[in-house]
Amino acid sequence: MSEYILIVEDEERIARVLEIELESEGYRVAKAGNGLDALEMYRAGGIDLILLDVMLPGMSGIELLRKIRVNDSQISILLLTARGSIEDKVSGLDLGANDYITKPFVIEELLARVRAALRLRSLQMEQVISEPWLSVGNLKLNESTREVFRGNDTIDLTPREFDLLVYLLKNQRQVLGREQILSAVWGYDYFGDTNVIDVYIRYVRKKIDRASEPDLIHTVRGVGYVLKDSP
Repeated sequence: MSEYILIVEDEERIARVLEIELESEGYRVAKAGNGLDALEMYRAGGIDLILLDVMLPGMSGIELLRKIRVNDSQISILLLTARGSIEDKVSGLDLGANDYITKPFVIEELLARVRAALRLRSLQMEQVISEPWLSVGNLKLNESTREVFRGNDTIDLTPREFDLLVYLLKNQRQVLGREQILSAVWGYDYFGDTNVIDVYIRYVRKKIDRASEPDLIHTVRGVGYVLKDSP
């Protein structure tokens, strides 16, 4: 399957030229004329690379970049900017842009940078697949090394907290009852109160859910808990 590229550009003439050139290279292409529409299209999924203009109506390219990078470090994002200042480039790169292209650009250079970014993404995805990582949003856990990260921050868990998080990650987006969690994590021969689940969920939440980022562990009233990257 060919890679799917989203062009976020409010100048229709430029967007159309990019669309034609990318489609001629075999890519699937979608277009958005503002940051809000682009965010919705990104959230719909399936996009491999975003060509993102910095100056956009509704939501700037930099703000859109920031929102995407909160939970997604994998998608390739190339900034398109009419500004040549060092400040703009540094700001974009610091927020997680993979590369930048200054307007006016030579189409051959842009296509070469697109190919390079997609190759790098493919290599990174292969590496992730080959390693024993479980992840949701920007939370990832390695069962072999028992490492846990939220973004770039290391999270220290007790053995029981680690086992609980592993079970939640392996069953993410599924609503899990307390008895179900108790049997899987504590064992069928555990005869304690199911309230221990609430206690340990609280412990894990305090360590992985932070005020500056979306909560990952959600309570389903009267049923149990679910781990997912959106409410």
